[in-house]
Amino acid sequence: MSQALVKTAAGWLLGLMLAVAAAIVSINLVSNSIASPQQQVRDYLSALQKGHGGEALGLLHASVPNANAAMLDGTALQTAASKITDIKLGNAESRGGNRVTVPMDYQIDGKALHSDFLLERTGTEWLFFGKWSFVPSSLPTIEVTVVNANEATLNGVPVNLPNGRNSFAVFYPGQYEASLAGKYFSAPTTSTSVTTGALPQAPLNLLTKPTDAMIKVVSDKVKEFLDTCAADATKQQKLQPDCPFYHVTNSRVVDGTIKWQITEYPKVSIDPFNGQWVVAPLNGKAKVTAREIDLFSGQVGDLSAVHDFSFTTRLDIGADTITVTPLVSF
Repeated sequence: MSQALVKTAAGWLLGLMLAVAAAIVSINLVSNSIASPQQQVRDYLSALQKGHGGEALGLLHASVPNANAAMLDGTALQTAASKITDIKLGNAESRGGNRVTVPMDYQIDGKALHSDFLLERTGTEWLFFGKWSFVPSSLPTIEVTVVNANEATLNGVPVNLPNGRNSFAVFYPGQYEASLAGKYFSAPTTSTSVTTGALPQAPLNLLTKPTDAMIKVVSDKVKEFLDTCAADATKQQKLQPDCPFYHVTNSRVVDGTIKWQITEYPKVSIDPFNGQWVVAPLNGKAKVTAREIDLFSGQVGDLSAVHDFSFTTRLDIGADTITVTPLVSF
């Protein structure tokens, strides 16, 4: 064999070896990316971030429990996934048979969290590459409760809470935040991170409180009632008017000198009780002034007395009205 022929053969052999090596590298790259179990997790996370609930559900092979589906698509789903940062997918860990677990470390609002995804090999593609699929499961649920209300906002979406509670099917991982921001009643935001498909998840309990606007409305109505009561008592010249306050004396009061005024208005506190809102007992102070005649000495003097008073009210809240009914025993 000539030297030229040997060189040609060597060149062909080297080229073949390089081609085989390149093919092996390509196969390994494809196997570690497109055909890897981690890629299924990446595709699933991408669907969550896009708010494509149908795609995510199909990839996860999960059944939907008997719960509200408002969190499974669109803005609510995108919001849940948008909080996930610093994602790190680990190497697949064998779980026996054709199954593996893909671990994922990540953060939500600066808190380090961890999730595991169970997948199984269901066949091969292109003769070389494993075909992976999530092991079928059921979506988790979270329960939202609210005090004395039947609606709230969950991940930016208004949701109904019949009788103050509801259960919602959710994807994981994700962050779910509930709040109530009404004109007269509100509840601060409460949140939970769902990291697993295991049930149940931590509930979101909204502790509703009256807003400053609600307190002002009731306070104004109470003030109006007391001012009117004091004005009528003065007009009618009564020491014991049909009001929460009164004065008792053994002296005779000079007609036309009685004057009532409220010196301290009650501080309004509204609290939930037995499915309703109630106003705590209202306490204040009223002052009466007058000229009075001592029945024993006949001496005329000034009367000036401040009396503590207390009364209760009934609070009725309609769709567009707030009624405060004083309950005063005369």
